[in-house]
Order: sequence, then structure tokens, then C-alpha cells
Amino acid sequence: MFEIRRSNERGHANHGWLDSYHSFSFADYYDTQHMHFGALRVINEDRVAGGQGFGAHGHRDMEIISYVLDGALAHKDSMGNGSTIRPGDVQRMSAGTGVRHSEFNGSPTDTAHFLQIWIIPDAPGGAPGYEEKRFADEDKRGRLRVIASPEGEDGSVRLGADARIFAGLFDGAERADFDVPAGRRVYVHVARGAVTVNGKALGAGDAAMIEDIAKVSVEQGENAEVLLFDLA
Repeated sequence: MFEIRRSNERGHANHGWLDSYHSFSFADYYDTQHMHFGALRVINEDRVAGGQGFGAHGHRDMEIISYVLDGALAHKDSMGNGSTIRPGDVQRMSAGTGVRHSEFNGSPTDTAHFLQIWIIPDAPGGAPGYEEKRFADEDKRGRLRVIASPEGEDGSVRLGADARIFAGLFDGAERADFDVPAGRRVYVHVARGAVTVNGKALGAGDAAMIEDIAKVSVEQGENAEVLLFDLA
């Protein structure tokens, strides 16, 4: 299976201060055909106006990844963590038995553009946790660099879920191949730019859902930033 979902097929909500696109059912957007893909439950592409953000709110039993594309995102949580993340930073918050946090644009004027990703954990009721790592552009240039994994492999943030997330930057002749482990599925999300995945052209906000295919090839990028999810 190689199924493409275009950017304009996603759910959309514009609240003025928040302009958000939902790859899967979320809040008022409900789509029985797009509830999740394996353990991948949410990809929200959010643009938050300067000085605005999400006030303190609760989560539980979810692995939450924040991936900033432009601007800055200021985070505070009930575990005592406080940080401002920027492009290149990957933040993981394990909600576990329950945690409260807030996320605000780190600039009073500039728009913050980021992806919020939720992954269903292997088991409910774990201890809440937080981790943050930085991955330089040169580490992602022309390759798929692991940024999140169950064992924290190669310096990635550690997930409490059977999933790995890779990030890559592709332009011109740069190419990367991903050998899909037996019995796994892959979800590719184009965060920006344009790229070809297994010969199919994808643009910003597009995604490919892939099953029963042994290799995923990413190439012919035009200022592309890509996330690849390796899922059970």
C-alpha cells in the first residue's frame, strides 16, 4: 500500500491566534478514516501568533513530540521544566499518569510554526517525563536522522512507544533510502518544500501511508524537510 493524503485533505481550524491543520481526528475535526496510523495519533501543524499560545492544560498516557519549523516555542510543565525550543530542537514529553503544561509563542511579534506529534505509548500509566535534544541541520542534510526512538539510539530522545521518528533535509540530488523492517509500516510527512517519495511527488503538508513495501526512497527535494515514522 502506498496512499497519499494531500495537505488540503487535512482537517483545519483557524482561531485567529492559532491556525492549525490536523492530519488525524482532533478536537472538532472528526474523520473515521483518519483516526491514527499505527501508534501515530496526532500530527498538528500549528501556527501561533506572536505573544499567544496554549494555557496550562492536562494530558495523560501519550508521548508528545514538539518539532519547531520557524520561530520559538516556550514550554512550562507541572514537572518543573521550562524551556524555549527553536528550529533543530526536538522536545519529548511523556504524559504518563498525568501532567499539565503550557506552550506559548516565544516571540511577542513573530509567528511560531511547529508540529505537535502524539504517539500512543506501549502501556498506560507510566511515569511522566521530559527530554529535549538538538539536531543540527548538517546532521539531517541528505539523510534520515533518527530523532526519537524507544532506546534513545544515536542520541535521539527516548520514546515509551514502539516507534522511531527520523528527520531529513533534501535538496537537489540528495537522496536517502529507508529499509523498512519486516512487519512494519511507514508514514512520511512533508513539513515543508517538495520531495519525491518512491517516485511520487509530495508537497508541504502532504503525507504518504506505506505498508508492505520494503524500501522507502526520498529524493529530488526542493528545500524539503521530511519526517519519517517507523511504526509497528
